[in-house]
Amino acid sequence: MARRQNYLNNKDMLKQIHISKSNYCWFEDRDKHNQHDIILYSTDDIPEAVDQARQNKAKRLQKLAWDANEDKKKKQVDFEVDPASFTEDEIVFRIMGFDHIPDEPGRKANPKTIADHKVKLPFPAFKHYTYTDNKINEVGLSHHNKEKEFDLSAGKITAVLATMYIKLVERYSQRSNWRGYTYIDEMRGQALLQLAQIGLQFNEDKSDNPFAYYTTVVNNSFTRVLNIEKKNQGIRDDLLEKAGQAPSWTRQLAHEMKSQERWQKIIKTKITDDAIPTETIKEIYADDND
Repeated sequence: MARRQNYLNNKDMLKQIHISKSNYCWFEDRDKHNQHDIILYSTDDIPEAVDQARQNKAKRLQKLAWDANEDKKKKQVDFEVDPASFTEDEIVFRIMGFDHIPDEPGRKANPKTIADHKVKLPFPAFKHYTYTDNKINEVGLSHHNKEKEFDLSAGKITAVLATMYIKLVERYSQRSNWRGYTYIDEMRGQALLQLAQIGLQFNEDKSDNPFAYYTTVVNNSFTRVLNIEKKNQGIRDDLLEKAGQAPSWTRQLAHEMKSQERWQKIIKTKITDDAIPTETIKEIYADDND
């Protein structure tokens, strides 16, 4: 049975995120050093992480070989790679840090992290290292061009990743709870803008599910536009009612629903005196004060 292929999948998205980030980077040897095997937060951790990095690289290459295989009788275990088969300079360590990023004093009024003191970046900064003959070697710098100079304009996301953004937003906008809004185009535009700005902020060290991350970004963008439009519609309806005109159908329907709820409260109210108690009246009409 053929493996199911979704319109977007995490494997392809992770690949395009990696390529896009690499476009912003300088590498001593791009083909050899662009793919990291483990993510760390200090060069001091490199010696103890060598074995784990070897295992990670072996698993990744095994998975790639299995995905490229067309013989359906073979299993993933048939493509097992020996972690000890790699030379020292083939293992690449990604170290997260901002020491190679220029400062930008005053960028934030109340800086709380190291990143707040630095130039605003499209994704968290890092360096790539190899570990040969017990020596740590710098082989990659994020946010630097081919001349090894800090440059944010040298890189860009791939066309494939941009297409994935568009597919995701378009598919999400077709959901039943969104597609009926007249301002759905504004929602799509806001979501695409947000993805373009923070799409590469996805942290591969914390999750391997960029689809969930991007879906959350799109949902938040749609909700933001919806709340703004609801607020503007409320202002328009208030002005129309003050002018003696009929408000929108949404406002009229809301009034009708409140009237129905109020009537149900009256029906359920137990009257012990000749008149409805004042407190009960306040409770019935409490919604009008919201």
